[in-house]
Amino acid sequence: MRFWIGARGADMRSEGRGITAVTAGEADSPLAGGAFADLGVAVEAPSPTWLAPHPHHEVVYAALEGAGQIAAYRRTGDATLDLLGAPVEVGDGVCHIAVAPDGSRLVASCYGDGRVVHVPLRGDGSLGEPSHGRAADDPYAPGGMSPDCASTGVDFGAASAAERTAVEAARTEVGAGAEETPSGFLIPGAEDMKGLLAEAPHEPSAAERLAQQRAHDEADALSGISGSEVPASDADRTGTADAETAARPSRAHSATFLPDGRVATTDLGYDLVRIWRVTPSGLVPDHEIVLPFGVGPRHMVMHPSGHLHVITEYSCEVWTLAAGPDARWRVVASVPTGAFDGDTGAELTPGHGKIFLYAGLRGSDTIQVLRVGGEGEQLEPVALVDSGITVPRHHVVVRDTLLVAGQNSQEIASLSLDERTGVPGGVRHRLETPRPQHILPVR
Repeated sequence: MRFWIGARGADMRSEGRGITAVTAGEADSPLAGGAFADLGVAVEAPSPTWLAPHPHHEVVYAALEGAGQIAAYRRTGDATLDLLGAPVEVGDGVCHIAVAPDGSRLVASCYGDGRVVHVPLRGDGSLGEPSHGRAADDPYAPGGMSPDCASTGVDFGAASAAERTAVEAARTEVGAGAEETPSGFLIPGAEDMKGLLAEAPHEPSAAERLAQQRAHDEADALSGISGSEVPASDADRTGTADAETAARPSRAHSATFLPDGRVATTDLGYDLVRIWRVTPSGLVPDHEIVLPFGVGPRHMVMHPSGHLHVITEYSCEVWTLAAGPDARWRVVASVPTGAFDGDTGAELTPGHGKIFLYAGLRGSDTIQVLRVGGEGEQLEPVALVDSGITVPRHHVVVRDTLLVAGQNSQEIASLSLDERTGVPGGVRHRLETPRPQHILPVR
């Protein structure tokens, strides 16, 4: 199978030159279990850290994170791309792109300034004129949503006592189950750490988070790597901000198109999932779902059942949302991953057949396997496995293979995947490549 690999480049103080073309096994095979081959740089581009395909044209969109732009590239050969039109300015630290299923538009999320940007797409797939959605408000800021209501995970509507109780009960029930039967412990040495994994992850205080961010920034400066591996949360999980941490930054991080045509986006900094209506002039806010303080919603998976699963960066949980009869989305369940103390959540990817979800955990560099049950709203931890690389920034499932981008080990790895149990095995193949951020199969 063919893949495009996005990477950090010189403008983010790294070594990537653009989008790289790679094959795993036979180039035209639907399988990806064979040895890797690096076909070279398909097109030079400044830090294309997220890639998204057009549904109908052979066009790839790239979030040029360091430049604050998005660009469209047209495929011109088996391993080559050319720029299609001029890049478009969207916002600081653009880190994610979602393309509408009909190819009419895309939505870009900007980590640096919190912007959510709507870009119409022309008939040939080129980029139109961008428009910015309304900036988010922190529900935990003074005068915002009350921490009591927001901590239940319900939306901005008037939450009934029954709704609050149901959400908290769902979280408690799943959490209790995880303590009794923690994940599969398939990582080396994890059998000796059951006590650690069964315990709730340590929740840093405001001072600890600020110190962590300062150390992270200093490490970036020394290592020449920019980005946000451990983004700061500016207050502790109690919902009270001290004088030093009164204002948190908005951090838009991802988007997905919902079955009814609306758009969901995450704001990692404000603990929000935002629902938007699409209009001819761009995105209009519909409603918002407030998650508990400091969990940090990052990426999402839309399940065929109609449920939306969201991985949180700080708390390393997966939250499940569902739309009610009033078309408003609400939290219906949550499940902790088998995260070690100090882990941060990364990518959430569906498995072949949509029976499993795979959550990446940076720090322990593991992959949590979750089984989808019920009507799509239930998630059960199945196994916690070694990702085989250092800092699993992104991963994707192709039938019997799990491919993982190792940001700090500067490689991509393929792991065998048991389609029946959903559990990844050992590393089959590796390919050295500079600072990989995203793996996009070429369908």
